[in-house]
Order: sequence, then C-alpha cells, then structure tokens
Amino acid sequence: MRFSFSAAALAASTALLLAGPAIATDLEVTHWWTSGGEAAAVGELAKAFDATGNKWVDGAIAGSGGTARPIMISRITGGDPMGATQFNHGRQAEELVQAGMMRDLSDIAAKEGWADFIKPKSLLDSCTLDGKIYCVPVNIHSQQWLWLSNKAFEEAGVAVPKNWDEFVAAAPALEKAGKIPLALGQQPWQTTLVFQVLLVALAGPDAYQKTFGDKDAEFAAGPEIVRVFKAVDDARKMSAKSNVQDWNQATSQVINAQAGGQIMGDWAQGEFQVAGQTAGSDYTCLPGLGVNEVIQTGGDAFYFPKLSDPEKSKAQDVLASVMLSPETQVAFNLKKGSLPVRGDVNLDAANDCMRKGLAILAKGNVIPSPDQLMSADSLNQVNDLFVEFFSNPNLSADDAQKRFVDIVSSAD
Repeated sequence: MRFSFSAAALAASTALLLAGPAIATDLEVTHWWTSGGEAAAVGELAKAFDATGNKWVDGAIAGSGGTARPIMISRITGGDPMGATQFNHGRQAEELVQAGMMRDLSDIAAKEGWADFIKPKSLLDSCTLDGKIYCVPVNIHSQQWLWLSNKAFEEAGVAVPKNWDEFVAAAPALEKAGKIPLALGQQPWQTTLVFQVLLVALAGPDAYQKTFGDKDAEFAAGPEIVRVFKAVDDARKMSAKSNVQDWNQATSQVINAQAGGQIMGDWAQGEFQVAGQTAGSDYTCLPGLGVNEVIQTGGDAFYFPKLSDPEKSKAQDVLASVMLSPETQVAFNLKKGSLPVRGDVNLDAANDCMRKGLAILAKGNVIPSPDQLMSADSLNQVNDLFVEFFSNPNLSADDAQKRFVDIVSSAD
C-alpha cells in the first residue's frame, strides 16, 4: 500500500477548512482518551475542528472504554446527547443505531467518497447497518504487539527477545534483576487482551476466527487452545507483581525499565513518544509477539447522535469531514500510534514500529477485532473469566478453558 497525498483530496479538505461554517457552533465530543499520548492525539482532532470556526468542547471521561461507554450510552438514551462520541469499531453502538438515536451519515459518505479511500473495507463495513453508514472510522488500532524495554534486558544481562518463547525464557533473569517480567494493568479488558493476542500469535489467525467468529466450541476445547491457555498461565505468573491499574501505568513500567515488557495495543506508542523514547533503540516492538505478524482492524470510530439544533447538526457534518481529511489523519495517527484509515496519506514521519505495522497492513495480513465478531454481552463474559483467572491462582488453565468453551458455545 502506498501512502501519499492525493492532490484532489488535499484540495477538497483545504477548501473545507478555509471556508468553515456560516455560524460557529460549540460541539461536545466525548471519548476516553486521557493518557499523555492520547491527549496529544485528541488535541490534533480538536485543533483541526476549531480551524473551521467551530469549537471542540472536550468531554473526556477518565478510565477505559468499559467505564466510559455506559456513561455515553446513558446520556444518549436519557435525552442528553453529545455532539459526537467515540466507540470502538464493531457492534458497541448497534442497539443505539437500531433505536434510531444515531445519525445516518450515508449522504456525506457518498458525497466525499469514503468507500474509495477508507482501507481496509471492513472498517466502513463496521460502521454500516442495513446498508446505511452510521460512523466515521478514524484509525486502525491493533492489539497484537509486545513492547519491550531494551534497558531492562540489558540490566538483566540477557538479549532482547525476538519472540514470545524467548520472552518467557528471559523471565527468571528479569526477576533476578528486580524487574517485573510482564507489566499488566488490572482493568478487565487488559487481561482479555493478553488472551486474545496469545491466541492469534500461538494458534494463528484461523484459530482466532474459529473461536470468536465462528463460535466453534469444539475447536475451543481442543489441543491448540490448550497451548494458548498454558501460555496465558505463563503470562499470569510473569505479571504477578505488576500492581498497577491502568494500561498506561503498565506502559510506564516498561518505559522506566521496571518491567521487561507489556502486551498492549499500538496506542502504547503514544506513551513512548511523550516520554521521548525512540523505537528501535530505547524500546523494541514485536508485532504478533514475533510469531504471527498480523494487524487487527480494530480501532476507534465516532458516532453522531441525533440533535434537535440544526446548526449543531451542520457542525457534526463538518467534524465528520475534518476527521477524515488527509492532514488530520496524519497528525492524529502519528501521535496516537495508530495507522490511518486512509490509504492515500503521507507517513514519511512514521517511526520504526509504525512502519512495521504499515508493512503488515500492505501485505493484507489482517484480522477483525473481537468487537466486530462478538456482541458486547458475550465479550463481557470473556472479560469476567480472565479477570478471575488472573486474580485467582487457584483457577487452573484447564478449568478456565472449560468455562471459555461454555461462553463460546452460547456466544452471539
């Protein structure tokens, strides 16, 4: 995939930014981007929207998406909608769309040709219900990464690992040097993330599709997933002394060489950048844990609740356009650590890790996110299982796998 500015797209977006709306309008935008790297990235969205003459009113909600989403949904269903709100790609806003509470963006999508430049196609498919488009995808975030502190391994006297097995083998040396082998926050989604990443890396993308996509309970009970649960048990032991809550706190442990590594999405790059660290020298990134190099086509999208004020509705249209402009896509994603949803933008400034992601994406080695395959209710059951697994050493890998099979068998 080649990333270069399209002259026509650049001209169109520049005209939009210069023209601006006839009446400046405040528009509240809710999201859960509150870490240092995330705040820097969301600032680029706000700056681009403010340049149109409107005003971005920041509605950041502290905590993870699991904390923020119920608040956002409650406001919309309770008659106090915001101008725009973040959700992840997939089925998280499905019920709100079905209830008629979200704006249909099909007309603006057709006018601006979103289908021509949003890549891969599955991103726009995730915004589509019954043939109508209801959201604006702004990035491609993949959770399939292992982030390693070069300094931690140097101080432990072992080489920086090239894959998951080498990382596990290095754990005793890290512990002897006073390091936490695997940094892991205690938010529910983080433990599930570890399982999902290990599943794809060790059993492969097809195994991931069979369990989360096809809901194949027989396969989930088989030997390939036994190996995955054994690896999750290793991860549990390696992270036993990681006593932080938020994902970015765990990333800080890697940045400060208190921990050897962290399994986390590419949004972790924003934290390394804010800390002034350089990919390839201060830290190492292993897509697919150095085993199965794939990119997950998850990420973030913005939905626009229906509003009674026609001027705010017009401002929603402007914001939707701004989020997908080439300039905004570059500025935002370089700071977020994610990949752009446009295939026609210039990313010469991409760092070593982002270039790895771009190369994998160009090869077409992609998988859908869990949110694109399972309902929120089913994924919550998976979350609950792995919260218990990581907090209760008496829950064996075998018993956890049996419970996972039960969840898969009844998942939708």
